[in-house]
Amino acid sequence: MEAKTNANSTIYWTLLVHSGWNLYMAATEKGLCYVGSPNKPFEQLAEWVRGRYPGSRLVQDDEKVKPYAEQIVEYLQGVRTGFTIPFDFRGTSFQLAVWEALCEIPYGQTRSYSDIAYLIQKPASVRAVGAAIGANPILITVPCHRVIGKNGSLTGYRGGLEMKTELLRLERESAAAPAEAGRSPLHV
Repeated sequence: MEAKTNANSTIYWTLLVHSGWNLYMAATEKGLCYVGSPNKPFEQLAEWVRGRYPGSRLVQDDEKVKPYAEQIVEYLQGVRTGFTIPFDFRGTSFQLAVWEALCEIPYGQTRSYSDIAYLIQKPASVRAVGAAIGANPILITVPCHRVIGKNGSLTGYRGGLEMKTELLRLERESAAAPAEAGRSPLHV
């Protein structure tokens, strides 16, 4: 992970279409740097790149982004519970700490904003944690959807509450499937 920006770099992008969701994705030479909100226009990605990677070129390259897209599709199909792809985060040191903490939340589980604040040893920074989570540029793979309100309620999500609900449902069902698969079938 890196907090600096490099002018004149190339950002490779593709459009992932899966189950009614159109997700723009982008990567640098170092790793996945962006997964957009579902069904948002290309301009959302372009604006984000202008802010985080000033002077960079956006180049559509489906092959370069393919390894990242494949892992996200596997996740969305319920066959992948973790990611092995490299990330190229760009943010403040506080944001990076929060995003790293998000990656520690186990598949199929949730944590509260307070839990994340304690995890990064900033227990009084719950609101700042919320802001950092909202700025997470890599939806799904950096699992900010696993963060819920202290009372268990679903809270804001850059991808929208419908997406958050769907991702949590997917993880709940996928995590339960192995337990059910281990039961002995009834033979007649």
